[in-house]
Amino acid sequence: MNTTRMPSIFLGHGSPMAALEDTPLTREWAALGKRLPRPRAILMISAHWETKGILVTAGERPRTIHDFYGFPPALYAQEYKAPGDPELAQQVAQMLAPIGRADLDSWGYDHGTWSVLTHMYPDADIPVIQLSMDLRLSPEGHYQVGKALASLRDQGVLIMGSGNIVHNLRLYDRRPGAPAQPWAQRFTDTVKAKVAAGDHAALIDYMSLDPEVALCFPEPEHFHPLLYILGTQGPGERVEFVTDEVFSSISMTSVLVGAEPLKVAA
Repeated sequence: MNTTRMPSIFLGHGSPMAALEDTPLTREWAALGKRLPRPRAILMISAHWETKGILVTAGERPRTIHDFYGFPPALYAQEYKAPGDPELAQQVAQMLAPIGRADLDSWGYDHGTWSVLTHMYPDADIPVIQLSMDLRLSPEGHYQVGKALASLRDQGVLIMGSGNIVHNLRLYDRRPGAPAQPWAQRFTDTVKAKVAAGDHAALIDYMSLDPEVALCFPEPEHFHPLLYILGTQGPGERVEFVTDEVFSSISMTSVLVGAEPLKVAA
């Protein structure tokens, strides 16, 4: 078994159209897949799977879910055929038993998962399972689920969260080159500062971070995957910000935990 301690990562995932695009963002995702140690499996927490109770996918061949509408036919034809990992799903359920029951489910890969992994691991040859976010959990509860699963990193499992630090589609300015909304940039910068300082308590209490936080996300489901990844962070473990841009009212900033720093050529 691969016992390399894996990093963990929160990725800003953006539009599902990214699955079909060749952009600076998608090239950064591809570079991450090449940079990180190869995982034996991936555990994904996506903003697009919220449930009453905790569920974990246990199928051997999870389906690709096209959980959106109004996009080009080519996007609906997109498939991500990575295998599942029923044994890992059972292990995750057992690990979470002390803090809450986790049931096995036949969900699949929603676009918060496959639009990113299409670029990071295009061969789709690494097993993937998804973990749902329990709607009934407090922010502290989401964080504690991440802590409960952190030891999977020592078993070669890449724990990933997929969402956005700021996600307000209603206020998104679609004009090419539209600048970041001031409140979106400010909140992203505040979150980055707290992450860099290891101030997890402040991030769990994210509704107190900014007087305009309600503009940053009408609902917090895109922010919550970050709390799981913070929960996996060990004491003093380094963090790095990648894909670090804010487009109007969408923050694409990603948080990489525990990775070796990039070597800069002399």
